[in-house]
Amino acid sequence: MTHKHTHSPAAASGHEHAPAHAHACGKSACETASSPSSPADPLPADKGALRFRIPTMDCAVEESEIRRALEPIAGVSALRFDLSQRVLSLKAEAPPVLEAAMAAIRKAGFEPTPLDLAANAGTDDGPAPIASGLPRLLASLLFALLAEAFAFFAPDTRPFQLGAMALAAIAIGLAGFDTYKKGFYALRVGRLNINALMAVAVTGAFLIGQWPEAAMVMALYAIAELIEARAVDKARNAIKTLLAMAPEDAEVLQADGGWLRQLTVTVAVGATVRLRPGERVPLDGVITQGASAIDQAPVTGESVPVDKAVGDEVYAGTINQTAALEFRVSALASNSTLARIIHAVEEAQSARAPTQRFVDKFAAIYTPAVFVLALAVAAFMPWLMGWTWLEAVYKALVLLVIACPCALVISTPVTIVSGLAAAARRGILIKGGVYLEQARMLKAVALDKTGTITEGKPRLVEFQPIVANMDRAALARLALALASRSDHPVSKAIAQGLVSAGEATAVQDFKAAAGRGVEGRIDGGNYVLGNHRWIEERGQCSPAIEAALRVHEEAGRTVTLLAGEQGVLAICAVADTIKPSSRQAVAELIALGVTPVMLTGDNSATAQAIAAQAGIAEARGNLLPEDKLAAIKELQQRHGPTGMTGDGINDAPALAQADIGFAMGGAGTHTAMEAADVIVMNDDLQRLPETIRLSRRTRSVLVQNIALALGIKGVFLLAALFGNASMWMAVFADMGASLLVVFNGLRLLRSKVS
Repeated sequence: MTHKHTHSPAAASGHEHAPAHAHACGKSACETASSPSSPADPLPADKGALRFRIPTMDCAVEESEIRRALEPIAGVSALRFDLSQRVLSLKAEAPPVLEAAMAAIRKAGFEPTPLDLAANAGTDDGPAPIASGLPRLLASLLFALLAEAFAFFAPDTRPFQLGAMALAAIAIGLAGFDTYKKGFYALRVGRLNINALMAVAVTGAFLIGQWPEAAMVMALYAIAELIEARAVDKARNAIKTLLAMAPEDAEVLQADGGWLRQLTVTVAVGATVRLRPGERVPLDGVITQGASAIDQAPVTGESVPVDKAVGDEVYAGTINQTAALEFRVSALASNSTLARIIHAVEEAQSARAPTQRFVDKFAAIYTPAVFVLALAVAAFMPWLMGWTWLEAVYKALVLLVIACPCALVISTPVTIVSGLAAAARRGILIKGGVYLEQARMLKAVALDKTGTITEGKPRLVEFQPIVANMDRAALARLALALASRSDHPVSKAIAQGLVSAGEATAVQDFKAAAGRGVEGRIDGGNYVLGNHRWIEERGQCSPAIEAALRVHEEAGRTVTLLAGEQGVLAICAVADTIKPSSRQAVAELIALGVTPVMLTGDNSATAQAIAAQAGIAEARGNLLPEDKLAAIKELQQRHGPTGMTGDGINDAPALAQADIGFAMGGAGTHTAMEAADVIVMNDDLQRLPETIRLSRRTRSVLVQNIALALGIKGVFLLAALFGNASMWMAVFADMGASLLVVFNGLRLLRSKVS
């Protein structure tokens, strides 16, 4: 499994994508952020992307050729391919980089035109809608059938031969204009692609008098390409159907106190939106009035509605079920959680997975090899096997059709894209095909405790003063002052539990110590609110305090101590409950052959108590961020490929070190989500075994597709050399194989990974 160190994918967290992620994973920058888009959904203008129309770019093979052309160019930090619109969005770090990229694309045989220039010039290079191309191809097929009928049933006289030839020429012209245009262009620049092979094969068949067959081959090829393009678009755009779940308008509070429906794209951050029962949430926001149950399945994959009240977040595309709500908009429509999910998956969809890179390299060798074989058959078989020259040339032309790498090249991306979309529909954001493929190899998974195994919503169960010369209320206010400044779940629980103590005292010089706690100056004194480890480091533990801590820790409570310069002042005992799904998730991981290990900064007694509840045999406590990092390295040496699951800043180093990092997205920090490779949107630990199962299923489909593509080609290769394979049989086999692997890959869209 490829090891990586750092990540900076940003779509899921709303940050701009940085190319460092690509280099960390051994990928070139141009592979990093490419994805399909549409004119209505281009790369945002503020990201500096430029859009180009490439008239001859409409299939995965040509996308792959452009990628290979751009790979050597440093400074290409983002690509998006919209094959249906033949549009490439490209971000270059400097003008010279853009010039080099354009030169590389032209050298590969493509003519990019800036989209604005193309529009101003009134060019008509844009593709016609798929539906408008179908009648033309059906007409081509009809003319090809008529040509075949003339060849079989009409008298073998000159007029009927000319009639069949004319019908065949019309069929080829209707179906093959684009193929010829791209094919001859490819030949001119010395590139062997499917269009070049088909142009040579069809032209050769026509010249040796097999014009009805040449027409049928071109018509069948064009129709199969159309079906294939629609199927691939279905896979690529599957995740975009989620975007339709967000309403286009919202009921917004106006300055005069009235309510007005307006388009969501015009609603500003901070506006107040009213939502009725049964309506979909139009924008991300925070509830300011009301309480209701929200169906969050479109965003998080949760099947059970979640109760929401004032202060809770709501997400665009989710459904308000029971009561009216008002909420304050927290993100623009273009930057909603739902929109970021779609952008994240789109970026992941076109980043080439390891299997795809292997297939591309294999195809680059396979096609020229079969082309050379076809030339050898035409040149030498009449001497070696006694074939006629026409027979040898015909078999060589059949081999050219078989040499098409389309089925092989397309077998991988459609499968990866479908797998990524299937995961996203379940609330699992996988940041690239490499992680989808590699998740099946995990042998161990390290699990953080708070927020991962437990609810991450602890509550204060006991506040125990230690010193007698300060009253309880004063101590509570000191603890409240420090806890209220921290965003750690335990600190939040302490602050919430002590809110009745009154107003929090002002804190100066507030600082957080990773893996230990927080500190600050209050009323001229230095105070800390930290864990057992930190108090020991300060030399402020005593046998009496140790005994008090032991009672709480053995009960599975997290203990935080308030200490000043004079010693420990009070003990805060916080209890967190295990998630209902955690035990089942751990059992599923073990059943899959994956060893779960708990890593936590909490004390060892609490770690063991929670681990026992979850069914985890190995638990390690009192870990600082660097200790978690060392633990991941040790697990990798002991077990092999290791995953890490966490949600906090202190988990980020371990997430980055792990072979695959899983961040709990709902409760997770931006730092954790950026360091992770997979984001679980609903914080459900069961999504981990689901991801591993989906990875294994994806691998199975990939193997099936490659075997189908190569197996069918192998059979027809032998049939062409030693049997009676015809050109139309070869094109049926080739395009049939392409359609088989596409539809086999699309099965993952309907895959239930639970």
